[in-house]
Amino acid sequence: MTHTEEGVYPSDINFLSRGGAILDKKHRPLDCIRTVETPEGLANITEPATELVILGRSLPCEFKEWLERLDASQLPHLRILIEPDELRAAIEPHFHNCGMASGEMQDLLIGDIEALVSAFSALAQSSLVDVRLDRISHDACWKFHRGTVETWLLTTYRGPATEWVLPEHAARALREQKKFKGPIERLRDHDVALFKGSEAGTGRGIVHRSPSIVGTGCTRLLLCLNLPSDVSPEQYSKHP
Repeated sequence: MTHTEEGVYPSDINFLSRGGAILDKKHRPLDCIRTVETPEGLANITEPATELVILGRSLPCEFKEWLERLDASQLPHLRILIEPDELRAAIEPHFHNCGMASGEMQDLLIGDIEALVSAFSALAQSSLVDVRLDRISHDACWKFHRGTVETWLLTTYRGPATEWVLPEHAARALREQKKFKGPIERLRDHDVALFKGSEAGTGRGIVHRSPSIVGTGCTRLLLCLNLPSDVSPEQYSKHP
């Protein structure tokens, strides 16, 4: 892998772009995986050949440092099915209840979640979004797998981010799992990833997994956005 000050880039490809497409070492476009620089670029997920869109971004250093200083018990852990414009009022009490202090950094976190929920709602053309904010201290979803939904969005606020493999290595990663020694890619800090899953078509979906953190003392904070489904909670209501 090639290391930079901003994170880890995939080993078999480079991030020179031509119209948003990732190029391989011979400068051939890999249309199934695209990197973008603005939230509007996430709309590339609607292209038939596109399986994964990565929005590369960086949040303020002081925000990352603030999150790292928080005790794990102060990280929110919640799931809610909600309309985007109701999100802030619904989740602020959860943040207070877990002991996260109010202030600029909490407001930045909530504002970022709001923006991503609104963007996902518009892209997915759904007035409701299944919002999951997970506090993870174990090896959740450690197996290589494909998503079983149509599309979903991930970003990691704290701890190592989601790992994935290029399509050419997918079958071997699925077969070998922990024994897989091929190239493994990882989203960079705070990258936003919009995936297609198997519901988008037979054989669709980038093979991915959660990073192993058992024994490291690390607690991750992961945001996952999905369309409403049979496993979603009941829709949030201001009036229980």
